[in-house]
Amino acid sequence: MSEERTDIASLGEFGLINHLTKNNETRNAGTLLSVGDDAAIIDQFGRQTVITTDMLIEGIHFDLMYTPLKHLGYKAVAVNLSDIYAMFATPTHITVSLGISSRFSVEALDELYEGIYAACNKYNVDLIGGDTCSSQKGLIISITAIGEVAPDKYVTRSGAQQGDLLCVSGDLGAAYIGLQLLEREKKIFLESPGVQPDLQNKTYTIGRILKPEPRADIISWLQEKEIIPTSMIDVSDGLSSEILHLCKNSNTGCVLYEEKIPFHDETKETALEFNIDPTTCALSGGEDYELLFTIRQEDYEKITMSEQISVIGYMTEVNEGAVLLTKGGNKHKLIAQGWNAFDTEKKG
Repeated sequence: MSEERTDIASLGEFGLINHLTKNNETRNAGTLLSVGDDAAIIDQFGRQTVITTDMLIEGIHFDLMYTPLKHLGYKAVAVNLSDIYAMFATPTHITVSLGISSRFSVEALDELYEGIYAACNKYNVDLIGGDTCSSQKGLIISITAIGEVAPDKYVTRSGAQQGDLLCVSGDLGAAYIGLQLLEREKKIFLESPGVQPDLQNKTYTIGRILKPEPRADIISWLQEKEIIPTSMIDVSDGLSSEILHLCKNSNTGCVLYEEKIPFHDETKETALEFNIDPTTCALSGGEDYELLFTIRQEDYEKITMSEQISVIGYMTEVNEGAVLLTKGGNKHKLIAQGWNAFDTEKKG
């Protein structure tokens, strides 16, 4: 494979956009006009529109020493689609805007877009526009995702009631452990560049940080079983933070059972290697992109039919607060210690 390097400046802004979108496919009937005009036009056929935006900044949200550009492109789309699914909606369109420093070549952006298109293909989403500009330092990615939902069938963070069951999809803490592994190998590499990374048997946790998948399957399953959550949020900032968001917005308290928090075996084993409590990884780690939601008690029997969903607690009166009931039977107040967008010491 030749190591060609095409300077972005040689194409110019519109030449670059044309290059990156030349193979762009349209998948949705509602995409009336896509890339290439002043604006895109979409028709949602009488359904309601859901919109979210997320920004990823090099050195804050990702480290290119261990994040392949293709994975980064995929992840940038995936984390936005997760927010659409968390509204009980279906994503249909995205726009992608990039701030690019001169150290990136056209070939590097091709890799990034390969990941973007892979996510669009997997989740049946159309790329319909965006912007590119120069950045003084590093790479900035901003993605807006647009989705649709049947009129007033969306689910917010504010509908939980006292007595509702608290549920989460998949397992938690894996992305945080994956990040610890990558940071450890980076440190070893910087100190001894000849040492090969030792990441065998850690594919699950590393995959969870580098290539997260939004839980489209959980939304489909809930819709199929006619279970409508009373509130919902995606787990991007750690379980504690997300539970507290639901409690605050719904004006409730909560009891979370430590013993019910779901973990992958690799997460538990690797956490112990790092001398970290797996529960801490779940509560404060973030970037799991699982769905946290509440359901009415009468839907309990239906929920138990899914091996992918765990009931981890229940909602209480607001004055009871949000508490963690430990395996030892002690009660601790839940504290948000997850991701802080303005804490520059933390990146993932």
